[in-house]
Amino acid sequence: MRVRARGFSFAMAVAIALGFGFAGLAWAQDDEGPMSNVRFVVVRDSDGKPVKNAQVVLHPVKRKGKQGQGEMELKTDADGKASVDGVPYGALRVQVLAPRFQTFGEDYEVNKPSFEITVKLKHPGGQYSVYENHEGDKKPQ
Repeated sequence: MRVRARGFSFAMAVAIALGFGFAGLAWAQDDEGPMSNVRFVVVRDSDGKPVKNAQVVLHPVKRKGKQGQGEMELKTDADGKASVDGVPYGALRVQVLAPRFQTFGEDYEVNKPSFEITVKLKHPGGQYSVYENHEGDKKPQ
């Protein structure tokens, strides 16, 4: 009885893990309407070199700009590229995160069978300090 219980619980754990894994992709597997192959190219804004291992997060967008259920996460390769097939036409919110870069976020309207998005990541800007000398700045009156 103990061997069966262990085998059953392992099978249930695998089934649950697969179920949760596919639930996040449910929005991309919708058979209603046309689908697109979306490709991403992530580069540095300063010199155009690729950003590897950048995290690209995709969210469906519902009416009135509200974020829909489900998300998909991708990682860029050594050439700064990532892609996904089966994205339904419509609004798509894209966020790109990478260490030592500002977070990027923008909404796109996916409306072609093949859609490419190029993201130029910027390095963080400097902090403004009231303790530094700002002689060239205009003072408010």
